[in-house]
Amino acid sequence: MKKLLDLISEEMGMAFEKAGYDAALGRVSLSNRPDLCEYQCNGAMAGAKRYKKAPLAIAEETAAALRESRVFSQVEVAAPGFLNLKVKESFLREYLADMRKSEKFGLEMPEKPRKYVLDYGGANIAKPLHVGHMRSAVIGESIKRILRYCGHEVIGDVHMGDWGQPMGLVVTELQERHPDLIYFDETYTGEYPKEAPFTATELEELYPTASKKSKEDQAYKEKAMENTYKIQSGVRGHRALWQHILRVSVADLKKNYERLNVEFDLWKGESDVHDLIPAMVEEMKRGGYAHESEGALVVDVKEESDTKEMPPCMILKSDGAALYNTTDLATIMDRMEKIDPDGIIYLTDKRQELYFEQVFRCARKTKLVKPETELIWMGFGTMNGRDGKPFKTRDGGVKRLESLIEETNAEMYRKITENREMPKEEAEETARIIGLAALKYGDLSNQASKDYIFDMEKFTSFEGDTGPYILYTIVRIKSILGKYREQGGSFTDAALRPAESAAEKDLAMQLAAFTAAVSGACEELAPHKICAYIYDLANAFNRFYHETRILTEEKEEKKAGWVALLLLTGDVLETCIDMLGFSAPERM
Repeated sequence: MKKLLDLISEEMGMAFEKAGYDAALGRVSLSNRPDLCEYQCNGAMAGAKRYKKAPLAIAEETAAALRESRVFSQVEVAAPGFLNLKVKESFLREYLADMRKSEKFGLEMPEKPRKYVLDYGGANIAKPLHVGHMRSAVIGESIKRILRYCGHEVIGDVHMGDWGQPMGLVVTELQERHPDLIYFDETYTGEYPKEAPFTATELEELYPTASKKSKEDQAYKEKAMENTYKIQSGVRGHRALWQHILRVSVADLKKNYERLNVEFDLWKGESDVHDLIPAMVEEMKRGGYAHESEGALVVDVKEESDTKEMPPCMILKSDGAALYNTTDLATIMDRMEKIDPDGIIYLTDKRQELYFEQVFRCARKTKLVKPETELIWMGFGTMNGRDGKPFKTRDGGVKRLESLIEETNAEMYRKITENREMPKEEAEETARIIGLAALKYGDLSNQASKDYIFDMEKFTSFEGDTGPYILYTIVRIKSILGKYREQGGSFTDAALRPAESAAEKDLAMQLAAFTAAVSGACEELAPHKICAYIYDLANAFNRFYHETRILTEEKEEKKAGWVALLLLTGDVLETCIDMLGFSAPERM
C-alpha cells in the first residue's frame, strides 16, 4: 500500500497535469494551519516563474480540475496561491479498510531486504549492569525490532568485554583469597570442577575490590597483568577460571537483560576474535597500510578533506599488546567472513564518535569491508538525574540497573494498588509490565543522541507523554471491546464507516499515518518517531472516546463501525509498542 500522503500527492499531481502543468508540482504536505485545512499544496507558487503566470491563476485552474475528485472534499485557493485541502471521509474509510485487511497494515516491504549486524548492549563480564547500560540495550532492541518489522534481517550481538585486564584482576583477587584452588596449581593435569568457585553475587564484588587494590598497590597491579597474560596465552587453570567467570556472568547478564525484554542473537565477546588478530595485523603490514610510529603499529586514517586533526588508528601498542581498536577491527573482519552483512550498526555513548570514525576509516582503508558495506555509528546521550548530571545513587555511586527496575516496579505497584483492588500476584505482574513501559518509553521518547532527565514521577504517570498513558489507552480499548462482546456484538460484522465527527476523522487520519511513521523511524533508526506517533494516536483516540457514547449507541451499524475503528486502533498501538520492546496488560 502506498502512504496516504503519496496517494493525495498523486491526485494533486494529476490535477496539475490536467490543468496543463507539471505533475511534480502536486506535492502535498500536512497543513501548518490545521484550523484552515488538513493538507496544503504550494506547487502553484513553485510553478509561477517557470510558466510565467500568476500563482493564483495556476492554483485556481488546478482547483477546477479537482471538482470531481474522489479524494478531496474541499479544495480552496488562498492568496498568493496556496491550495488548502481536506480529504473525503469516504476516501479515508477506504484507505483504513485496505490497511485493516493488509499484512502489516499495508506497510511496503523493501524490494531488496538488507542484512544488518547490530552491535549493542556493551556488557562487561564480571561487572553488574548499571543504569549507563540501559540506553544501549533499550534503544538497540527497539531499532532491531523496527528494522525487522520493516522487512530487514537483523542479527543482534551484545559484544561483551570479556578479554582484557578486568579478567586478570578478578583472577588475582580470587588467588589472594583462595590461593589453594587447584586452578593455580600449574602441575595439575586432571579435570577442573564444573561448578565455579564463586557465585554471581561474589563475582560482582570481586572486580571492584581488585580494581581499587590495583590503583593503590603496584605489585598487585603487576600480578593482575601477569594473570591477564596467562588467561590470554592459554594457561589451563587460568583459562578454566576465565570460563567459569564467563558462564556465571553471562547467566546473570541474560537474567537482567530478560527483565528489560532484550534478546541478543549472538553472545560474542572480544575473546572470540583474539586468535584472528595476528593474521589480520600481518595482512595490514603486507598491504602497506600499517607502519611503526614511536614503537607502536598504526594505520594513518587522515583524509585530505579533514578540517580538524584526525589521529592515526593504533593497531598494536609499543609492547605488542592489542587495543580495543584491534579487537573491533578483527570483529568487523570476522563478521564480514561469517555473516557478510550489508551493514554493521554500532550503538554506544556519543563520546565515542572520534573512536568509531577512526575504526571505520581503518576498516575501509585496509579493505576489511566491501566498498558498499554500510558502517553506521549511533551515539546516544546520557541518562541524568534531576541535577542534570549522570544518574547516581544517593551516596554518589553508579546505580545498578536491577535496582532501577525494582524501584520503578515498586512505584507502579504503589500507584496501581492505591487506585483499585487487585490480587497481589496480578498487581505485581501488572506493575512489572507497566514499569517496563515507563522505563522504555521514558528513554525512547527522547531523541537517542540527546541527554535526558530521569524523572520517576513523570515517567510513571498515567497522564501525559508516558508509557503508562499509552498502556492505559490500550487497556481502555480492550475493556470497551470486551464489553461489546459481552453485549453479543461480533467483531466479524464490524465494518468501518466514513467518519461523522471531527474527533472520529482525526482518529482515522492518525491511523492512516502509520506506514509513514514506521518507514520514517526505520530509515532514520529513530524509535522516538514511533513514540511521537503513538502519543498522537492515543490522544486522538481518547478525544474520540470522550466525545462518543460507543456502547450505548442504538444504531447497531454505527456502533459496529466504531468497534472496527477501535479494533484497528488497538492493533496499531500494540504493534507499535512491540517495536519499542514492551507490551500491555489486560487490565490496569
